[in-house]
Amino acid sequence: MATLRLRDPSIPAPPEGKYPAKTHARKVAEWISAHSAEQNGTNGASNGTSNGAGKPHGVIYLEGQKTRMIEDDDQAEGFRQRRYFYYLSGCNVPDSSLVYDIDRDHLTLFIPPIDSEEVIWSGLPEVPKEAMQKYDIDACLTTDELNSYLSSSEISKSTIYTIPEQVSPSTSFTAFHSTNSTILKRAIDYSRVTKTPFEIALIRHANAISSAAHQNVMRAVAQIKNEEEIMGAFVGTCISNGGHKQAYSCICAAGTSAATLHYVHNDLTVSKKLNLLIDAGCEYNCYCADVTRSYPLNGTFTKESREIYDLVDRMQDACMEMLRAGVKWEDVHTKAHTTAIDGLLKLGILKGDPNSEEDKKRLLDSRVSTVFLPHGLGHYLGMDTHDTGGDADYSDPDPMFRYLRIRGKVPANAVVTNEPGIYFCRFIIEPALKNEKLGPLIDKDVLDRYWDVGGVRIEDDIWIKEDGYENLTTVSKDTKEIERFIRGEK
Repeated sequence: MATLRLRDPSIPAPPEGKYPAKTHARKVAEWISAHSAEQNGTNGASNGTSNGAGKPHGVIYLEGQKTRMIEDDDQAEGFRQRRYFYYLSGCNVPDSSLVYDIDRDHLTLFIPPIDSEEVIWSGLPEVPKEAMQKYDIDACLTTDELNSYLSSSEISKSTIYTIPEQVSPSTSFTAFHSTNSTILKRAIDYSRVTKTPFEIALIRHANAISSAAHQNVMRAVAQIKNEEEIMGAFVGTCISNGGHKQAYSCICAAGTSAATLHYVHNDLTVSKKLNLLIDAGCEYNCYCADVTRSYPLNGTFTKESREIYDLVDRMQDACMEMLRAGVKWEDVHTKAHTTAIDGLLKLGILKGDPNSEEDKKRLLDSRVSTVFLPHGLGHYLGMDTHDTGGDADYSDPDPMFRYLRIRGKVPANAVVTNEPGIYFCRFIIEPALKNEKLGPLIDKDVLDRYWDVGGVRIEDDIWIKEDGYENLTTVSKDTKEIERFIRGEK
């Protein structure tokens, strides 16, 4: 049997250098300038929002997450930095703020002053001198100096840009001519879609840690008795290699639980079950990995499990071939469905002639494939697992596109997930079998052989480039390699 190895020395070193906070601040300011002009039908100069050089007047103000106490307790809740603040600071210190003076291209960070009583319990906090060396900023002050700084003639300008629900009541904007609380959040949302090389390096490192953790679970899964142990092996490996937080709640779904898309229990026995679907990824310095693998718990695919796995693998590969800057995400998503239909026809789960393009089109138009692939192909990935800027339309009447988290063209330097799946979910399929439109398209007798497969999803994180893509996820999806890992042969 293979031994569980928590620390993996083969993981490359994390990226070095400062997080590019000022690059992000300039990018956000440029977005505000461009879109303020569009909204006002001007070049931005006539309403005092622009300095005539393509940048808006004024300052950007953002606050980090506050320390929050657990209800009826004297301990703080687990801390998660606000992503909007982090994007313009790279600072993970609670109770901090920032001011970016657009005209001067000057970024000031405010961190809490030293509390002599707190030092006894928690040790010395970060101080401004250390922050200046650590972050891509021009100045660092303490938060008790914030209001005097905001009221100074040096910083007060025509407009201050804020996110309204992220401003403390004690913060004063009285020195400013106006407050714009509508555009900053959208400006950051859309700026976050395209990544800098440093951000790509952070996502790559989160993937390296997560891939090692997935590989560790494969090594241990034959000895594991419960989904809790699977989650423990994954999270423990991540923590041991620097991924101290999970990007989202682990999905460790054994057997038919894998048909539940975002399975939450993670506490059932794996005994007498065929397969495991594990969807899990860590954070590294606030950047996420999102990786899914599906495989047999005993190290050998059954015929039906292998057939579905191979189909999902073909779906992912077909979508990969389309990935490059400018591709329309709806087209890639449609490719996943057409490939699924082709495979389900060949297996006999869907009725029709596998060689008939007319039958395939009829099935696509019927949307019967959404019975087996009910979710979108993927989403943007960055500081959030389901990252910003995708323009999803959850009111779309077309069930094939309703849950698609990216709409429109994908730009270069975006990171997306490619995560097709096939699921045998009774809560979806059984109503479909009774539906007068969809029921006749599904062969129930053939379908009955596949219920125990549960669900198969394969998910990788993809860096979109001008002429193609790079897969940032390194854990194998090859069936022979997976079987060798599980059987302890590798």
